[in-house]
Amino acid sequence: MNQAPKARFRSMLRTAREYNASDIHVRAGLPPVFRVGGEIIMADVEPLSRDEMVELAKFVLVPAQLERLDRERELCISHHSDDLGRIRITFYHRAGIPEIAMRMCNLEIKTAEELMLPPVVEKLAQKTSGLVLVTGPTGMGKTTTLNYLIDLINSSRRCNIIMIEDPVEFEHANKRSIIAQIEVTTDTLSFSSCLRNVLRLDPDVICIGEMRDLESMETALMAAETGHLVLATLHTPNAVGSVERIITPFEGARQRQVIYQVSSVLEAVIAQRLVPTVDKTRRVLACEILLATPAVRNLIREGNLHQIQNVIATSRAMGMQAMEDSLARLYQQGLITYDQAMLNANQPADLEALLAR
Repeated sequence: MNQAPKARFRSMLRTAREYNASDIHVRAGLPPVFRVGGEIIMADVEPLSRDEMVELAKFVLVPAQLERLDRERELCISHHSDDLGRIRITFYHRAGIPEIAMRMCNLEIKTAEELMLPPVVEKLAQKTSGLVLVTGPTGMGKTTTLNYLIDLINSSRRCNIIMIEDPVEFEHANKRSIIAQIEVTTDTLSFSSCLRNVLRLDPDVICIGEMRDLESMETALMAAETGHLVLATLHTPNAVGSVERIITPFEGARQRQVIYQVSSVLEAVIAQRLVPTVDKTRRVLACEILLATPAVRNLIREGNLHQIQNVIATSRAMGMQAMEDSLARLYQQGLITYDQAMLNANQPADLEALLAR
């Protein structure tokens, strides 16, 4: 085995763990680049050559994966090291050369306090049916929150949990529950093919790494409707947008049916942002919480989604919170700057009004 790419690969992972980097970017003509506290930092080492990038890909990937990367030009896998943990590795091509983006997965499940999740989130793990969505842009901790919820269920209930992931980012041990973590491309051909069969696996809880298309949305709604708890992520910026994202792709009579399904099975939406701290050493969680109260279900059923934001703003006593509530709290605690608070607000004017009180 060629030791040069192995030594360089492990050196990058060790450095990332040492400095608590969330991501590593490996590109030809640049030294390794680390994302620490949301900021991009370039390592003070020699840049990688095009040949070194090819050698690195050959070291990380098995022949079948190399063949697929060459054919499809993109590939996402998980890599596990006993001492450095699990890493999500995404290969892509630039100017004909494979390059790499790596996400450092959590070594352990953090507590709600460490994650800065509001207390109401823990109650969602007690649900036995319905749909819970964790949403936000890429890299905003959705998978971390999802794994936190799964660990709560695993620790407190006797049930069968099926997780469909692309790829697996945290390995759960069986506790009170049993867990099957199915990795797309390794264990199943696709999300959709696995979802078609998931109800035959006798699940109590179904965790969908990402609802990507109409088929996955339909299956998630059907599973929630038939008495399963479904946890899933969506790449949507806020709670109302998440509801719209599920409903709007459908048309005609099918959309009417989906509206009714969503209004019946939705339990909650957690919309997340990770915001850099004042000293830029880490990022802290700001989140919007929507709970499916009778008023919210009625607004969905009647198509008045624009009014849901008003319900969130007036239902703080029930555990709901707007993104602006969360950002204002972080700013008042001295954790984030005013500029960062305004930058991440859904309604900057509302945030200004909160801060002025």
